[in-house]
Amino acid sequence: MAVTQQEIESRLWDAADELRVAMPEAQYSSVVFPLMFWKYLSDTWEHHHQEFLAENEGLDDLLSAEEAREIEYRDYQSFEIPVIHPGTVRERRASWSSILATITQPGLGHRVRASLQAIETANPDKFSRLFGSMTWTSEEVLSGEVLAAVMQAMDRTPKMHEGNMSYDVLGGAYEYLLKRFSDGSGTRAGQFFTPREVVELIVEVLDPKGFESVYDPTCGSGGMLIASANLLKARGGRGYTLRLHGQEAVPDTAGVARMNLFMHNLTQFQIEIGDTLKDPRFNKPDGSLAKFDVIVANPPYSLKWNPWTNDPRALGGVAPQSSADWAFVQHMIASMGPKKGRAGVVLPHGVLFRGGQEAAIRQRVLDDDLLEAVIGLPANLFYSTSIPTCILVFRAPGTKAEERRKGVLFIDASKRFTKSKNRNVLTEADIADVVTAYHSKFDSEGNPVDPDGDGGIAARFVPAAEIVANGYDLNIGRYIKQAAVEQEDLGTLIDAYNIARAERQKSEQRMLAVLADAGIEGFDE
Repeated sequence: MAVTQQEIESRLWDAADELRVAMPEAQYSSVVFPLMFWKYLSDTWEHHHQEFLAENEGLDDLLSAEEAREIEYRDYQSFEIPVIHPGTVRERRASWSSILATITQPGLGHRVRASLQAIETANPDKFSRLFGSMTWTSEEVLSGEVLAAVMQAMDRTPKMHEGNMSYDVLGGAYEYLLKRFSDGSGTRAGQFFTPREVVELIVEVLDPKGFESVYDPTCGSGGMLIASANLLKARGGRGYTLRLHGQEAVPDTAGVARMNLFMHNLTQFQIEIGDTLKDPRFNKPDGSLAKFDVIVANPPYSLKWNPWTNDPRALGGVAPQSSADWAFVQHMIASMGPKKGRAGVVLPHGVLFRGGQEAAIRQRVLDDDLLEAVIGLPANLFYSTSIPTCILVFRAPGTKAEERRKGVLFIDASKRFTKSKNRNVLTEADIADVVTAYHSKFDSEGNPVDPDGDGGIAARFVPAAEIVANGYDLNIGRYIKQAAVEQEDLGTLIDAYNIARAERQKSEQRMLAVLADAGIEGFDE
């Protein structure tokens, strides 16, 4: 019987829930994802191993062990689960089932760590540094009893291989855990998880095509890369043809991204570890930045950083030390392919109007006609911040459509959201309406030619001359005036008035008392 999405998600959460006695929910991912991926690898390897044995029955007498191994890894296996401690009494395969059989023996964490390290070493091209720091395997961090309980609970999940469940189910379960951990972990979730509807909106706008390259310079858990492949697949294309690239500063999070991509059956990817601004890892042989067709990012907002001193990415100047927002934009612009490069990035509204060095960069970007669109999003969409954000869409020099040149499209979707438990969300209808507005035609006044009534999104194409006249300020409110002013809550206004009046009266009484003490009277008549 086919495995249901709900069944595997429920079992996996049961395993994660065993950690509640040992650590806060914000730390669950560092344990659960490596264990889940280890089980997936082990189940997959064992499934193919059984296929090899069934289809080659009777060859034992004809082949040496080395010949049998060569055939199995050539025709059946795509990675290796090696043997640890070979030639000793502790010899065993570094597989889930093998270590699970020793679960009652002391030193479980040590055996788990040795197995995961052995898998990384045996598959350097695929799994190098995949499992992260693995500090949780230490008895001081996670007791053997709790680790055993987690593994026993996870072992009750169905076998995680392609013969038992689809990659859609498996990848969906991974996504479920990512979201569940984010819902419970507060601000730390922003390190690796961007809400899926925001990801989908950016990817819909950028519209990746088959065989294109997609790059995320702050890739977190890899959600934007996966969404690019999923969109292409949903439109009848082959998502696996995309060449996916990502860089992530946090090693454990980079491991989460690699595992996420594998769980979605995406193997044409390269995830690098490092600070993108300080040490970009994707470069051409001559040392210059590699170029990509599609670039997506949700970088850390207003990050303090060490500004560049002499870097070719510094278009229009260098971003201030207090905020690297525009530095990430400059990096993305420098990474756009010259023929069809486009980029979408989520940032706080401050990038639209802040002065100083950021204003100089903004001016250069606008003068070079690189910014195509500004999309205002609702507040409280993200786990890491409640502030309103926006999506900036860029095109490589000279590649804008003729009707979009020498101007910027402004879209205001700030009122389009549905409240949920911890944050606001964009619905599928909201996303569709924003994408429709993005693809709209505009008249000479910059208004949509075919607005779609009350369900539409406020949008306007603004010529560059008007933006220049406003001092290169991109604040959305300067260019879009809502057709209807929202009705104020009369009760709230009355309450606010009464509070303000009481405060004014208290201030006047204090002032009169001071004047009276000074011998000045007559002001209270």
